[in-house]
Amino acid sequence: MSAVVHRQREVRRARYAVAAVFAVHGAVTGSFATRVPWIQEHASLSPGQLGLALAFPALGASLAMPLAGGISHRFGARNALRGLIALWTLSLVLPSLAPNLLTLCLGLFVYGATAGMADVAMNALGVEVESRLDRSIMSGLHGMWSVGALVGSAAGTVAAHLGSDARLHHALAAAVLTVLGVAACAWVLDLQPAEDEEPPPRFALPPKSALLIGAVGFCAVFAEGASLDWSAVYLRDQLEASAGLAAACTTGFTLTMAVARIAGDRVVDRFGAVRTVRTSGVLAVLGGLLIVLGSHPAVAMTGFALMGLGIAVVVPLCFAAAGRSGPNPSQAIAGVATITYTSGLIAPSAIGGLAQATSLVVSFALVALLACGLVGFAGVLRAGDRNRPEVSAASAAVPDPRP
Repeated sequence: MSAVVHRQREVRRARYAVAAVFAVHGAVTGSFATRVPWIQEHASLSPGQLGLALAFPALGASLAMPLAGGISHRFGARNALRGLIALWTLSLVLPSLAPNLLTLCLGLFVYGATAGMADVAMNALGVEVESRLDRSIMSGLHGMWSVGALVGSAAGTVAAHLGSDARLHHALAAAVLTVLGVAACAWVLDLQPAEDEEPPPRFALPPKSALLIGAVGFCAVFAEGASLDWSAVYLRDQLEASAGLAAACTTGFTLTMAVARIAGDRVVDRFGAVRTVRTSGVLAVLGGLLIVLGSHPAVAMTGFALMGLGIAVVVPLCFAAAGRSGPNPSQAIAGVATITYTSGLIAPSAIGGLAQATSLVVSFALVALLACGLVGFAGVLRAGDRNRPEVSAASAAVPDPRP
């Protein structure tokens, strides 16, 4: 009996440890996003050049994420996560050091690659903890990521308001987050592969059944990437807001994302996936209209907050629907993941390119138009109404870490 109690305590402790790692991961993203205007000015970039540079984190993540399974297989889950989270937190310093477009693209590629590998490793451990607890925790873990992003963006807002150099801000943030992340890894589960276990496969082609579901996820991730990377720039350039107020807009966006993710499971259980996504789509469209039509920073900030509230739970529900859409659930979910990551790859650069050719107002009109797809095509998610989306998503995206 005492051995069982000990194992239960170990698993509960591992749950809180991996939650802390999720929060650290999110804090890095929030810290970076609020200083994008400073980085743009420091590197003397046009909107189009900034959009090109902002495509490189998603490119790096897409190329590097398949490597995470092999790293965990070779070094064990705990050591792999410890090393990958440290690489991710330390990479925060790279973008602010870049003096031009080329060096910024290279820095953001490394930044994205380390982010993607750490993301896979921590999700694998989250899935294992959830399996041992025999109850859902993945929604809460992703909510902790948003809380971390909120804390990071709030600190960035203060730094921007004080006019601090982003190089100093990011160096201090990286040091603190590295210590916290590595310390938390001491209590995550130490999973080791069996001696005869083969390394996990790296790629899966998306089946046709994933295309419509993936299209819904594409719309949500496009809006998320556009808002996270361009909201501060939009307020500064389009509405002539101060640096501190522009950074606060990103904080508001991450706040609503965090609230929606933490409350998302209860909402879906009560109303179902389709009604939830349709309602979320309406909120996202309304947010997009406020952004485009608003002439005051407060109106646009409200729009970005509604956008975050509207898109927060869409992608997990897309994974849930994919898991019931065909004879091979894992392949379908992996296909949806491929489509959504593609959206994250092209969204920042597409917004910047369209802004260069027209204006940021037109760019966010496109975001509002894509949000209409959440309302019109929510019915394709009906298969996921009774599923546990975060579990399905993580299970498909990462290899089974158990020996």
